[in-house]
Amino acid sequence: MTEVIAVLKRAGTCAQKARLVADQVRGLSAEAAIELLQFSQKKAAILVKKVVNSAIANAQENESADLDDLFIKSIFVDEGPVAKRFQARARGRANQITKRTCHIAVTLENK
Repeated sequence: MTEVIAVLKRAGTCAQKARLVADQVRGLSAEAAIELLQFSQKKAAILVKKVVNSAIANAQENESADLDDLFIKSIFVDEGPVAKRFQARARGRANQITKRTCHIAVTLENK
């Protein structure tokens, strides 16, 4: 049983939105996860798919693993750094805008 990890840091979406997609693919086979993410309408699905594809490539290249035997053992989304911006408002005031990021980590394992 070999484990393969892939991580995407500073992904351009907030962790809450990415977790919704990550929860859908947790525990699925790698093939089924890619198929599900392919047809998802969410922006975070593109980012999660990118990390899953990277983990699959790592498994095939480094461990000579077969795609049919791989499944998602764990996938988790942590909060990344937050960029703080401001938006000008009326009467000389300002509102703070937080541009959130997240870190997505995927672990694949052979059956």
